[in-house]
Amino acid sequence: MARRSGIEWTQTTWNPVTGCSKTSPGCLHCYAERMARRLQAMGQPNYAQGFQPTLHPHMLDLPLRWKTPSVIFVNSMSDLFHEQVPSGFIQEVFDRMNRSPQHTFQVLTKRSRRLRGLSPDLPWTPNIWMGVSVESQEWVFRADDLRGSGAAVKFISFEPLLGPIEDISLQGIDWVIVGGESGPRARPMRPEWVEQIQQICAGVDIPFFFKQWGGWNRKKTGRLLKGRTWDGMPPIRQTVGAK
Repeated sequence: MARRSGIEWTQTTWNPVTGCSKTSPGCLHCYAERMARRLQAMGQPNYAQGFQPTLHPHMLDLPLRWKTPSVIFVNSMSDLFHEQVPSGFIQEVFDRMNRSPQHTFQVLTKRSRRLRGLSPDLPWTPNIWMGVSVESQEWVFRADDLRGSGAAVKFISFEPLLGPIEDISLQGIDWVIVGGESGPRARPMRPEWVEQIQQICAGVDIPFFFKQWGGWNRKKTGRLLKGRTWDGMPPIRQTVGAK
């Protein structure tokens, strides 16, 4: 049985790859890096290399053994499209997702250029959701790369949101997540940045999920925006049974 995740917009996680490296400002205070160091110190074998990108072939078949349909965040502790992950291993991950139609898989990357380049050679079954992280206006191009992928469901995670998003097209985007940075050195996220994105989503009828204010604003810590929670998600289309 899959273990429940503490991430609000998913149910469980699957990490056939662990470890990563910093590629943009959103990575500065990476929660996965902190957690990997902790797990290394605890002697967890998958984190013997700390936060160095590491393949775990023994983890590939795990979703095949989870028979209860689940929403699964792929590589919460890494980036599947990291430059040190061979394209053949990415194909292996996609093969397991293809063979687990009872599950919905959520893949999230900052390496959007590699995603776009590899996309034509990847088997995009309808249960694979593909997302990109966009932390500020400078990185909006990742949404353009995402639109060029073959994913049936495409989403943007504005987390940690580090600046206003003043110019973005959400054409072809199916879901938006917004969240502030967590941790002891969290950088600020202004309410007006969040509200602007929420209003854009409302205007084009895109599901909006507000994850958290983060650690910087003690008065607003939690998940309330405009006095309520926002848990919008695309519909889950699950097929019972695996190939």
